[in-house]
Amino acid sequence: MIDTLKIWHEILETGDTEKLESILAEDAVMISPVVFSPQKGKAITLMYLSAATKVFNNGHFKYIRQLSDEHGVAMEFETEIDGVYINGIDLVKWNQDGLITEFKVMLRPLQAVNMIHQKMGEMLQQLSV
Repeated sequence: MIDTLKIWHEILETGDTEKLESILAEDAVMISPVVFSPQKGKAITLMYLSAATKVFNNGHFKYIRQLSDEHGVAMEFETEIDGVYINGIDLVKWNQDGLITEFKVMLRPLQAVNMIHQKMGEMLQQLSV
C-alpha cells in the first residue's frame, strides 16, 4: 500500500501536483462545500484538488489536527486568504491499495465559503482552458 497521507502532505509542501494523480482511485469522488453534487471520477477529482492546492496553499495553510484509521483521515486546517480566516476539515477515504476514493471538504465561516466559491471558480476556469 502506498503512503497516501505522506504523498498528500508532500504535495501541499511543494505545491507540485504532479504526484496527485498517483494517489487517486479511478472512481474517486470529490465533495466540495461549494458544489451541490459530488464530482465523480479521477479526472474531475484531480482537477478540483489541483485547483484547491493552488487556492489554499498560500503560505498560511496548516493542518492543526489529524485523526486517522486504516480507512482514512480527518484533518482540520486553518488558513487566511485576503484577510479572511478560514477553518475547515478534509475528510479523506482510501481503498485497500491506499488510493483516495473520496475527498470531502467542509468549511466555515460563511464569509470564507463565499470567498472560496469565487476563488475556486476562477481557478477551475484557468485550469480548464
